[in-house]
Amino acid sequence: MIDIRVVRDRSRAPALELDAVTKHYGTGETEVRALTDVSLTVGRGELVAVMGPSGCGKSTLLHLAGGLEDPNAGKVRVAGLDVPSMGATERASLRRTEVGYVFQRLNLVVTLTALENVMLPLELEGVRRRAARDQAREALARVGLDHRIDRFPDDFSGGQQQRIAVARALVGGRRLILADEPTGALDTITGDRVVELLAALPGETGAAVVLVTHEPRYASWADRVVFLRDGRVVDESRAPGPETGPGGADRQPVGAGRLTGSTDGPVGDDGPAEADDRAAGGGPGEHPGSRVDAEAGGAHEDTPAGR
Repeated sequence: MIDIRVVRDRSRAPALELDAVTKHYGTGETEVRALTDVSLTVGRGELVAVMGPSGCGKSTLLHLAGGLEDPNAGKVRVAGLDVPSMGATERASLRRTEVGYVFQRLNLVVTLTALENVMLPLELEGVRRRAARDQAREALARVGLDHRIDRFPDDFSGGQQQRIAVARALVGGRRLILADEPTGALDTITGDRVVELLAALPGETGAAVVLVTHEPRYASWADRVVFLRDGRVVDESRAPGPETGPGGADRQPVGAGRLTGSTDGPVGDDGPAEADDRAAGGGPGEHPGSRVDAEAGGAHEDTPAGR
């Protein structure tokens, strides 16, 4: 396992560095170049959105950033550590302590409660159960679900399940959150809530967030937006500041206008607010994409969804 104290001591290193990274699959005529000479640095406490058409290499970029795959050329560093040089055990430890994933398909373990799902990476890393339980409660409170910790994933709506996944990604003070189309299976208003949670993390926890999205309005909340096409970075822009949106207009959190007055209770209550979560799926556990097999990757933080 990684000596996490070594990682913590590298406080001046960026959260993520990709240096002239190239990744291809296959050989000869069947070779597919997913990424070519991509360089990207994400500072601590920075929110970076990655946009581009399907198949441009966005998910591959996140797989390399989290050590799920190795580049064919170039460097990948997380908190100053050379990820490709690590063994499988070290990489798994890094993902459980420093890098959190939020997948479109959730990857929750259906046989574990919300609390147990969030505790899982901590317990796998050897954290004592009581300490893991306390940290998991705190993470669920951050996403507004601390009052439903003993329910199973199928008892939650799709939006609530994604909030559990966000809690699992940030538990333990992880410094880099990688979110791969986290709103892809959610309706608009529920997706807005999830992005608001992610956008708040840099300011609240100091974590860096890399958000892959097709939605320009979500990308507008990032500090920077990186555009990929055919596996290359073709453009990069700095989004408007937190007080103004595109064109200089005053900006509220995404979806704020629609959320106003939608519920009298806290986010996550079984009241009018949850009607938004159910809009595309019918009821708790019936939202498209909300059901995930136990083997899909929730039992360990190592397997990307939908590959």
